[in-house]
Amino acid sequence: MKTFKEILDNRHMYAKEWKAKTGGKVLGFYDTYFPEEIAYAAGVLPVRILAAHEPDSGTDRLMYGNCYCTRDMLNQFIRGRYDYVDGLVSVESCQWWYNAFDTTLIMFPHLFSHYLFTPDYPDGRMSKDLLRAELEVFKAKLEEWLGNEITDGALDRAIEVYNTNRALLRRLYTLRRFDRPVLLGSEAMEIVLACQVMDKAEANSMLEALIPQLEKRRPYEDWPRLMLVGSETYDTELEKLVESLGANIVIDELDNGTGYFSNDVIPLSDRLMAVGLRYLGKPHSALKDNVWRRRPERIYQLFEDWQADGVLIAKQIYCHPHGTDMYAVWKLLRERNIPYHTFERDTTLPYEETRLGVEALIDMIKPGMTRISGWSRA
Repeated sequence: MKTFKEILDNRHMYAKEWKAKTGGKVLGFYDTYFPEEIAYAAGVLPVRILAAHEPDSGTDRLMYGNCYCTRDMLNQFIRGRYDYVDGLVSVESCQWWYNAFDTTLIMFPHLFSHYLFTPDYPDGRMSKDLLRAELEVFKAKLEEWLGNEITDGALDRAIEVYNTNRALLRRLYTLRRFDRPVLLGSEAMEIVLACQVMDKAEANSMLEALIPQLEKRRPYEDWPRLMLVGSETYDTELEKLVESLGANIVIDELDNGTGYFSNDVIPLSDRLMAVGLRYLGKPHSALKDNVWRRRPERIYQLFEDWQADGVLIAKQIYCHPHGTDMYAVWKLLRERNIPYHTFERDTTLPYEETRLGVEALIDMIKPGMTRISGWSRA
């Protein structure tokens, strides 16, 4: 547990040490729709660009006054935190991410760069062929940049490593389904975020050693069980705040939480098609859940499966996809009488305001926390 937290906290040093040890290149990416397997098969370390909590070095003159997280990602480059990154890839996502990507390249034109289009309508009839063609272009561009061919064997090994990582993270999350979990929400999120900035093979070895120990761990108290929904997160401040108030986030529906590891690549003779189908088939983000509206039902299913008592909806300020999708989520929660609390945040957590809202939610659900044969919600 401590090692995962240290890697997350010192992720820049981890990447630098990886480069020194392997002589490989580091490729930064923003969104969890980025096909990491292809970069990993090329011998590259994919590292997710995360926001932080440092004073802004002047992004106001470079980007619109919009999403603070994406502005902070640019700020991290300006401050030299990502000076070890050799290239950047942006997939089709929100306008703010693309703004950060494009502006970073203007500031640092020496970086390898690629824009990878992932269909906004994942269920479309032509989406799989379109994405497969995009992955072919991305693979060829990587090969040209590195001067090496990405073989089918290398792709098979990368797919195996990533599928193993996803299976281990799903097993880790299962430990939070217990009536008295052996894992806190902050601990689980630290592990998931750490896995997004480290070598997956090393992460797998650490998880394989950790999970059997956690299974024997002394359970935590039978606290109110909350579910976290909303925009992507970059730290564990909210989870720790919830825990300080005597509750626990037992499950999330976040793109970089359960959305990161919920489904695997199903092996096919056409490796690029297999990878593409995995990303088209992953739980849709708020941006891409634009026709069938599957997200609300997925939220409800996770809520039921992990026996939650209430829902926290944490929306990044100026996050238009979640601002639009939130109304469908509210409708479902109200129809099914599920207590919830919604609030906005940026790169920092409005602590006192959030604490009051979370306390009110906990006080609301405590009277209904009668557990019979495991649990029931009054």
